[in-house]
Amino acid sequence: MTDSRTITPPLQGKTAEVYEGDAYDLMEKIPAESVDLIITSPPYWGLRTYGLDHNEEILREWEAEGGSKEEPPPYDWYRLHGGCLGLEPLPEWYVSHLVEIFQRSAPALKPGGSLWINIGDTYFARWSSIRMDGRQGLGDNPRMRRKTPMGGFRQEKQMLLIPARFAIAMQDKRWILRNDLIWEKRNVPPRPEKDRLRLAHEHFFHFVKRPKEGRAKYYYDMSAVEDGARDVVRVNAAPGSDGHSATFPVKLIEPRILSSCPPDGLVLDPFCGTGRSLAVAVKNGRRGMGFEITSNFSASARANAMNLNFATEPDDEVDLPSQRDTDPQSQLF
Repeated sequence: MTDSRTITPPLQGKTAEVYEGDAYDLMEKIPAESVDLIITSPPYWGLRTYGLDHNEEILREWEAEGGSKEEPPPYDWYRLHGGCLGLEPLPEWYVSHLVEIFQRSAPALKPGGSLWINIGDTYFARWSSIRMDGRQGLGDNPRMRRKTPMGGFRQEKQMLLIPARFAIAMQDKRWILRNDLIWEKRNVPPRPEKDRLRLAHEHFFHFVKRPKEGRAKYYYDMSAVEDGARDVVRVNAAPGSDGHSATFPVKLIEPRILSSCPPDGLVLDPFCGTGRSLAVAVKNGRRGMGFEITSNFSASARANAMNLNFATEPDDEVDLPSQRDTDPQSQLF
């Protein structure tokens, strides 16, 4: 890895920077208390590979070393044995690894800083469908099947409540949860299921650091949030960009950046994809810093971070294509 001195927050004259690598490593290379806002959407569990290779035998390897399904391996062991974040064999492992990674961000976050994390839920199926890219169960892009162990809350057709499990795990690590903002997506495409409603929302959690004593105090500009200051916002899901299928909508993150980061403050996205959050930060007079593990996306993020057009969307956002998956296996979800 690069020396810690190479992770330097951009100064006023250099407003955005993208580093390629695993957020787990890069988090600890940021100067202490230098970040005003961390805003990100990490890979969701069991949906996409993003073109990365994953060791499908990793559960067996963990058990061969004396581990068990009920005790997730440390993230460092997991990745060194070929595991990818979001492709854990069990959702419990995924939650544990996410918390472990964000714990490493705490020293870099200012005492008055904020952490906004967007995360969605999914349904359990013993034989799940993993897309090489794109959304689960949608479109014609390649996919793979994999078997996931059942047991406990892992039951067929069960909504897993991954966002709630993650939020509680973060609370257990002393983070203060200030809001569970519900992102209502008005343009979700049709689904083939006949026995449940369409999943049309995701969670956007606002955490702040727990102080050593007293109540948490942090930067927050209430005048910059949406009209009504409600914890439910309606924003269309955005089409992907540069081959990345999960791009932040500007209208979702701009109020978070304006309200939770002061002017000229530093915004960090540790899973920056193609750099939408960085572009929005720069457009609004903030500095941006992003981490991205894949070479093609990190290159796109560098190109997009200073592109003000990339930080703008039309008033009437386009609908996503109405795609259906006709595979009967999708009925499991």
